[in-house]
Amino acid sequence: MTDPRNAPPEIPSDIAFTPGVKAIQSRKGSRHAYARVEQGSGWATRITPELAAFIAAQTSVFLATANASGQPYIQHRGGPPGFLHVLGDRTIAFADFRGNRQFISSGNLAENPKAHLFLIDYATRQRIKLWGTARVVEDDAALVARLMPAGYKAQAEQAIVFDVATWDANCPQHIPQRFEQADVAAVLEERDRRIAELETQIARLTSARPARQGEGNP
Repeated sequence: MTDPRNAPPEIPSDIAFTPGVKAIQSRKGSRHAYARVEQGSGWATRITPELAAFIAAQTSVFLATANASGQPYIQHRGGPPGFLHVLGDRTIAFADFRGNRQFISSGNLAENPKAHLFLIDYATRQRIKLWGTARVVEDDAALVARLMPAGYKAQAEQAIVFDVATWDANCPQHIPQRFEQADVAAVLEERDRRIAELETQIARLTSARPARQGEGNP
């Protein structure tokens, strides 16, 4: 029998907008706006092609879990672009690399499968919040190999599979704009290449310029 506490809400955003949250929204004047959203299309429950492309471009993710008593924990996971895999329109997975071996997230998920993924792209000032459940997969070498980024020097200990219940995007307000080191290096390299090219052209034009009459005479 399915535990009713784990059943998805009829309104997807109710996974976050609990009665307590709605009460505060009403008191602070934002409930009416969110109610209109709930009456329309509301929050998405499937991964769209646009979201899949955003996920594939990310180099880090924050995974939030909580233990049976409700104590929360947030863990950062990173890797090259593509280390986050969209396995279906409701499933995201990634290789869980060997770290300090505290296994807090693993222990929390063993007690409480509810989880949250938070993705933020500083360059484009975009952030995505995903609610759902997650599980640790320890005994599937083929899955771990599939999720392991090619050529990445890390040891995959297991896999994390996240099943999406719903997701929402935040506005870019207050997100500082930052850029990946590799992207900045590529821009600077292109700038330096163009400067060298222009300097070569200037030198060639200067050497080819005919001397003016009387130039160089005492």
